[in-house]
Amino acid sequence: MEKRLLLVFALTFVVIVLFQPLLKKYLPQPPASPQTQGQNQPPQQTPAETAAKPPEVKNEKAPAAAASNKQGSIETTTIVENNLYRITFTNRGAQVKSWILKKFKDDRGQPLELVNGAASEKFGYPLSLWTYDEGRRNKLNSVLYVASGGPGTVKRIGEEWITAPGDLTFEYSDQDVTVRKTLHFDNTYVVQIESSVTSNGNQVPAYPSWPAGLGDQVNPVGYAASKLEYQTSSSIERLAFKKVIGGNTLHLPFNWIGVTDQYFAAIFLPKDPQNVAAVTLRNGLDVPKDPKNPQDTTKADVLGAAVGNGNGPTEDRIFVGPKELKTLEGISVPTITGAEPDLRGLVNFGFFGVIARPLFIWLRWTYGFVHNWGWAIVIQTLIINLALLPLRISSMKSALKMQRIQPQMNAIKEKYKKYTMRDPRRQEMNTEIGELMKREGVSPVGGCLPMLIQMPFLFAYYAMLGSALDLRQAPWLWIKDLSAADPYLILPILIIVTGLLTQRMTPQAGMDPSQQKMMNVMMPIMFGFISYRLAAGLCLYWCEGSVIAIAQQMVMNRSSLGREMREMALKRARKKEKK
Repeated sequence: MEKRLLLVFALTFVVIVLFQPLLKKYLPQPPASPQTQGQNQPPQQTPAETAAKPPEVKNEKAPAAAASNKQGSIETTTIVENNLYRITFTNRGAQVKSWILKKFKDDRGQPLELVNGAASEKFGYPLSLWTYDEGRRNKLNSVLYVASGGPGTVKRIGEEWITAPGDLTFEYSDQDVTVRKTLHFDNTYVVQIESSVTSNGNQVPAYPSWPAGLGDQVNPVGYAASKLEYQTSSSIERLAFKKVIGGNTLHLPFNWIGVTDQYFAAIFLPKDPQNVAAVTLRNGLDVPKDPKNPQDTTKADVLGAAVGNGNGPTEDRIFVGPKELKTLEGISVPTITGAEPDLRGLVNFGFFGVIARPLFIWLRWTYGFVHNWGWAIVIQTLIINLALLPLRISSMKSALKMQRIQPQMNAIKEKYKKYTMRDPRRQEMNTEIGELMKREGVSPVGGCLPMLIQMPFLFAYYAMLGSALDLRQAPWLWIKDLSAADPYLILPILIIVTGLLTQRMTPQAGMDPSQQKMMNVMMPIMFGFISYRLAAGLCLYWCEGSVIAIAQQMVMNRSSLGREMREMALKRARKKEKK
């Protein structure tokens, strides 16, 4: 019996041991004391296992971190091209290293590069991201992104080639920041940009930028022509470099904003004008006074702009191209009330723009027939001067009438000469002169009014030719570029010569002979000095106008009106000689 009892106990023990896992799983466990829990913990995780466990935890998290990291391994190049431009991107900073306009040439006859190489290397390349944190800014614009093109992308050795329309995306992420920049290209000068930068799940203000001027700025004059321009509502601001504060943030409802020079521009067009911020950029750079002598330098200011949404991802469009009126009028702008629906405001026709713009449209229409801008200017100048001929004749008649009553006016002035200017009787002199002029049908402004009518017209033509991109590198006879100064100074010399002839031929009956001799010489020389560095197109207009004026004056001098004025001038000169 004792042996059987021992055997039962042994079998019972074996059963209890074998069924222990089942008992722990299905039988309710009594609540354990903290001490019991502590005692039961080691079997699950010993101190030695605890020391070895962190690497395993890191290994479990490492794949997730590795999956979120997206970085390039080597620097690559992506080229985007259409009929208008060829843009070269680098994945280092996801920025532009070259932006060539195919339809325009530089001073050396090469395709025009709009990336200012010297300034960009120092202050940043186009479409780099601008942040208020300089350290983060430097990081975003120096790391290697992963670049991916859309359908139609052609891969070549060390680069990808995209023919617009197309898309290009740059992505980068690490444990600190996640960046995505997407660009869409079409068949125009406009590129669409979408950018987003987050850090630890929070959106970081990061604005696409054009930070370092334009590539056609090769001398101090080119940099001086640079401006920061923007349109809010119906008003356009054109800030010269002296009025631009580097690093300043503008919170305005922009239709567009960017940097310009005389003929080209890089303009941001925000998708949401009401919620956009723009950072104005200005830096100093040593530039050569003459590109042929790069060692002789001077200081110049480089302007730039960064534009985006400070509250979330940025959606911009950027126009990079010529300030060509026909091109600008074809680019739609999400406008605010009262603003133009396109970019035509980039062409600055000046105060008399209401006259200058139709003049340019007319000049462009004329060019369509003669296919040369110089001859178009010649034809338009001829028509303008013929149209102004009645005003010149009216001015001459008015001057003659004034000279006829000049002796009577002098007699009235002599009569009241003894009275001081404060004497009430002095007013009677003005009354008598007024009655005399009214009786003889002479207007006090008759000689000046025709000239006043001409002045806005002339200033408008001056502003129009100074802003017309079409004259850039446009040839005419010996001139290779109508937008630049005459290299042989032929036109400025002709302006002096024609001015001397015009002064000599024009009867000036009311002028003292000694004063007339001085004016006959000084005025033409002064005009020649003014025209010395003016654009050849302007000098052509001016010179031709003087030639036409000479021809008109020759005809008018042979008329009865002209002969009478010359006789009066000679009679006055003889009286002066006798005295």
